Amino acid sequence: MILDRYLLRQFFPVFIVAITMFVMLLSLIDLFANLWRYLNYEVPLKEILRVCLYYLPKSCSYALPISLLFASAYTLGDLYARNELTSIFSSGIPFWRFALPLVAVGLLASAFAFFFEDRLVVPTFKVKNDMGRLLLHQQRTENNSDIVIKARNGELIYSVDYYDVNTNTLNGLNIIEQDEKGAFIALIRAPRANWTGEHWALSNALIYRWEDGLLRVRPLEGSDDFREQPDTFRRNAVAVEDLRVRDAGFLVQDLRAAGLPFIGALAEYYHRYSFSAVSLVVMVLSISMGGRFRKNILLMSLLASLVAAVVFYVTEMITMMMARLGYIPPIVGAWFPVLVFIIIGLLLLRGAKT
Repeated sequence: MILDRYLLRQFFPVFIVAITMFVMLLSLIDLFANLWRYLNYEVPLKEILRVCLYYLPKSCSYALPISLLFASAYTLGDLYARNELTSIFSSGIPFWRFALPLVAVGLLASAFAFFFEDRLVVPTFKVKNDMGRLLLHQQRTENNSDIVIKARNGELIYSVDYYDVNTNTLNGLNIIEQDEKGAFIALIRAPRANWTGEHWALSNALIYRWEDGLLRVRPLEGSDDFREQPDTFRRNAVAVEDLRVRDAGFLVQDLRAAGLPFIGALAEYYHRYSFSAVSLVVMVLSISMGGRFRKNILLMSLLASLVAAVVFYVTEMITMMMARLGYIPPIVGAWFPVLVFIIIGLLLLRGAKT
């Protein structure tokens, strides 16, 4: 339809300018926030620019929703201010039909945002953080200590004093074997266990068992029954935000199988999906606010859209916090604001002035 193409031609130049402006702004904020640290450690300009380059995808991810909101509100407000929409409405075309291409743009942007975040933003942002810690001498160790892991539906409980990620070594290992009812079977103690690629090889391991009413101890013969992957001991120190969606799902499975707290990680896992829908939410809210003002149309449309988006983000923060703390189900905390505000936006759009 000619009007659809006309609306998109009005929209995309504003969107390109907006996202360029917001990406540059976010990059400069990140740069100046760390500039004094770079100067203190005399970091070369080339390395600083590399860090900024790796931050660009994350900046685009942050800037996409607000750029869509700004561009749609500005485009519709400008059309109202020039009385072009009055002519369109006079021809019998309802506002929701005229704005349908912008809703489609929001839907496509949400799909793009999910894959863009998963395939590009997550790995580049991790590289950016690693480079920043290296340049600022803030390297983070991945070694873990005082780990307790449940495996095989609770029949095995691992207690590890210290896990060395670099050598795949468990130090100060204690393994408790239980039956299905939780009754004690045996205790295995070893000063060290090394990962062979297939199983954990225990060094100088001793096994304690109850025999004839006495707790007897003897050397453990053969230790190839312990095949829990090293990631089981490592992933509990990894944040969901640093993982792709598939790996984040594995993290939740590991935490659940190990008997560790997983509600927060599960909420973040669902949030990875719901966050992609933010582009659609802000687009619908922006469009629905477009036809509700008669004076200062452009300014009021931008202001109302921004206020609606802020209310959405605050609501999302509250529900996600409640989900992490276990007050509401994780999937509700992630998706409730998205669904509610999409419904509100569609209802407002349906009743907009035509």
